[in-house]
Amino acid sequence: MRLAALIFKEVRELLTPATILPAIFMMLVFAGMGNMIGGMEKKAMQKPNVEIISYDNGSYANFYVNVLEKYCEEGKKNIATIIIPQNFSYSIEKGGAAEIKIKWFLEGTGISSSPSISNLRHAITMANKELASKILKEKNMNSSLIFSPVHYTEKSVIKNKEINAPPEKIISFFSSQSMSVPIVIMIMIVTSGGIVISSMGMEKENKTLETLLTLPIKRSHIVTGKIVGASVVGVVIASLYMLGLRYYISSFGIGEKIEGFNLSGIDYALLSISLFLSLLAGLSLCIVIGSFARNYKSAQVLSLPVSILAIVPMFLLMFQDFFSMDLPLKILIFMIPFSHPMMAPSLLLLKEYSWIIYGIAYSALFSSICILIATWIFKTDLLITGRIRK
Repeated sequence: MRLAALIFKEVRELLTPATILPAIFMMLVFAGMGNMIGGMEKKAMQKPNVEIISYDNGSYANFYVNVLEKYCEEGKKNIATIIIPQNFSYSIEKGGAAEIKIKWFLEGTGISSSPSISNLRHAITMANKELASKILKEKNMNSSLIFSPVHYTEKSVIKNKEINAPPEKIISFFSSQSMSVPIVIMIMIVTSGGIVISSMGMEKENKTLETLLTLPIKRSHIVTGKIVGASVVGVVIASLYMLGLRYYISSFGIGEKIEGFNLSGIDYALLSISLFLSLLAGLSLCIVIGSFARNYKSAQVLSLPVSILAIVPMFLLMFQDFFSMDLPLKILIFMIPFSHPMMAPSLLLLKEYSWIIYGIAYSALFSSICILIATWIFKTDLLITGRIRK
């Protein structure tokens, strides 16, 4: 019961409007950005509104207009006017290149105008291609041979596994699967870790830690209560960020699957264990570091090393695969317990279970050592006097 009371006390002190409101705000920001990007992608799927004016009744001009009308439509707000001059067909019949004129109507200079512009350029490209095919057909020439003289098939090999897919598709797939996890882990560690260290500094400054240490409670229970309470707050905050990030990332339409690469129930269980032990390792480390905080101000400085340890692997693993790193960098990444759940999705997709097990074992060992050190510190005079009595 005392341990439950300690956990409730930590959660109540840490889960305040000052900690939860920024997380909710960022969740709404990510969701809003995702909604905006999703709207742009939806706009990119629509036909552009274009006015087509033709002064040529020749066969080539009529064919060109018909192709454009297939990819475009006329609306109230046209993004451009395409003018087909009178000599369009005549120029092609004489073996020359025809010319069209495009007048663009920009509503603004924002990025939201880009999809419609790109769609119209695509429509013009397709019209040019189909017109060229028509000309070559009339001259008894194989258009497919001219435009695509070489056909090829692609296969990619990764970890001795052969996949019928180009490398760009595989890289895009793995990037989409592991994009949000490093960010969420970093936010979880930085946020919950900073809360724990700041809490230690405030308790020392307000003398509440001295009162807590005089109560007939096991020091190990105090450490456990702080870690579990901070874990609850960290999970709540990380969940809010995850909701916003998932909505934001899904707005890019990244959902293409590759046969042979998927996560099973066991994979998700291993990912959850890795995530939990990583958070436990981070909070245990923060308890040890927070023990040296004299007040709230010094606690803010002590939060910096934990933030760096969480941010460095996040950036490295977002831009480089673990197996492609040099050996010293691999060792550095492996030694940071927060990096293991960051690279877990990619490792699980590749069925590299040994590295997952090694990471879980290392995080558990790291957490145990930090908890033992924190318990020992709580049994000494370091928390009160700042030094250990001989």
